[in-house]
Amino acid sequence: MRVDKLLWFLRLAKTRAVAQGLAHDGHMRLNGRRIERAHQKVAPGDILTVPIGRNVRVIEILALPERRGPAPEAQACYRVLDVNPTHPVAAPLSAVSLSKRISPS
Repeated sequence: MRVDKLLWFLRLAKTRAVAQGLAHDGHMRLNGRRIERAHQKVAPGDILTVPIGRNVRVIEILALPERRGPAPEAQACYRVLDVNPTHPVAAPLSAVSLSKRISPS
């Protein structure tokens, strides 16, 4: 199945045109390799890294959906691999770490 159609079927993109734009912009990865074409083929077992809003989701494709159905049906076709998407580098500064950073040594 084409990656743009898959994103639309899985409800990760609001329209197919948005999904095509994501693919053409080169912001997605399929099994670690950059995608630059909307017609890139995906199959069950593939790992897809997709920018969604200000976040990045890493999902494993479990099955290819037959249609753009309701959300629970779409969510059954993939598994989210980045359950805790907070990255320590991007975590907010705590008061303790901020005071260590500001105080002179």
